[in-house]
Amino acid sequence: MTSLASVTLEVADLTAADRFYTAFGLGTQVRLRASEAPTSGFRGFALALTVAQPADVRAFLDAAVDAGATTLKPASKSFWGYAGVVRAPDGTILKVASSAKKDSGPATREIEQLVLLLGATDVTATRQFYVDQGLVVGKSFGSKYVEFAAGPGPVNLALYGRRALAKDVGVPADGTGSHRLVLGSGAGPFTDPDGYAWETVAAPAPTA
Repeated sequence: MTSLASVTLEVADLTAADRFYTAFGLGTQVRLRASEAPTSGFRGFALALTVAQPADVRAFLDAAVDAGATTLKPASKSFWGYAGVVRAPDGTILKVASSAKKDSGPATREIEQLVLLLGATDVTATRQFYVDQGLVVGKSFGSKYVEFAAGPGPVNLALYGRRALAKDVGVPADGTGSHRLVLGSGAGPFTDPDGYAWETVAAPAPTA
């Protein structure tokens, strides 16, 4: 295992979820699977989209709300740039952000980077777990945040303290039951220290 090969969201209504993620713009980046596994509260993860400018942030968030999402944090400026957060109808939390605070042109709705943020109880220990599995650290801010080097898949993987992640996306940190998330790699299957399940999948072929 050298990278994250796939991200599968487990949803109660497969047809509705497919319609939402296609409208939102993630129809090809994430996989969907039907599941009735019990879950409540914060599931411990979020999908973070990085885009070029505030206009793109607003375009993605407006599309999400039009498709049935609930706003958790309205789009606004911050010290780091411009961002907003929504919760999809299936419960998945989506953050859209740009490092730019001013627009340089019309929105293109192009995704520069898509990162799966996993909330970890102990970021340092979980980082070591994934390094032992073959992942390579790309960015690290001590025990607060770790981003692994990008692989050939459409989604990058990062670790964030669970409570810090919950605060960042605007929800209480408590939650129980299934994460409703399955990750894929060329290795596995295995489960990480926080209960995120991995399964064996064929890694996507490198793009030209």
